[in-house]
Amino acid sequence: MTTLEIDRDARAKPSTSRSVDMKLEIVVIPVSDVDRAKAFYARLGWRLDADFASGDAWRVIQFTPPGSACSVIFGNNVTAAAPGSVRGLYLIVSDLEAARQDLRDRGVEVSEPFHGAGDVHAGPDEPYLFGSVRVSGADPKRGSYSSFASFSDPDGNGWLFQEITARLPGRIAGDGTTFASTADLAAAVRRAAAAHGEHEKRTGGHDENWADWYADYIVREQAGQPLPS
Repeated sequence: MTTLEIDRDARAKPSTSRSVDMKLEIVVIPVSDVDRAKAFYARLGWRLDADFASGDAWRVIQFTPPGSACSVIFGNNVTAAAPGSVRGLYLIVSDLEAARQDLRDRGVEVSEPFHGAGDVHAGPDEPYLFGSVRVSGADPKRGSYSSFASFSDPDGNGWLFQEITARLPGRIAGDGTTFASTADLAAAVRRAAAAHGEHEKRTGGHDENWADWYADYIVREQAGQPLPS
């Protein structure tokens, strides 16, 4: 039996048990100068979780971005990958301009906003994103998943901000509406408030049930459902 036939047989038999939870919690990034990398990620405002060493032969450092359930590690003899060879590390943000400004305030160089020509997003120095063409500026329609900015660590490991304000159906982390940080929740409330203001203009009066309207708006937005009018 060929591998293809085995794969087909496996797909034909539905699983009778619940799938095992698998939570991505660590991404390894290769660096050439551990202390320089530590200073850079600390400057980003990321939380330092660990700095363990065993003599000069081994050292591991762990940082976690604000609001993230996944951390990065780097160090001495942590990976055989070439320093700076990791690309396409996505940081999801609800406000792209606020994320860019935060980096600039910290003295970190970050690209101008851009969106993609087609379904992938890259520049001439980013073949890891399939070599597609960048278009300057945020997505004109400001669609969720569509606006980006990029920056790199001192070794050249490449990071991308991606602005997501409304998840596609089935893309919510966890059961129900969840937010990675209070900042994301606050941004969702502001969007609901602005939409509710337009709702009151259309209906011509004060809505005493605004809290219920806000809640319905936020839940629908996060679930990728039609928004209330």
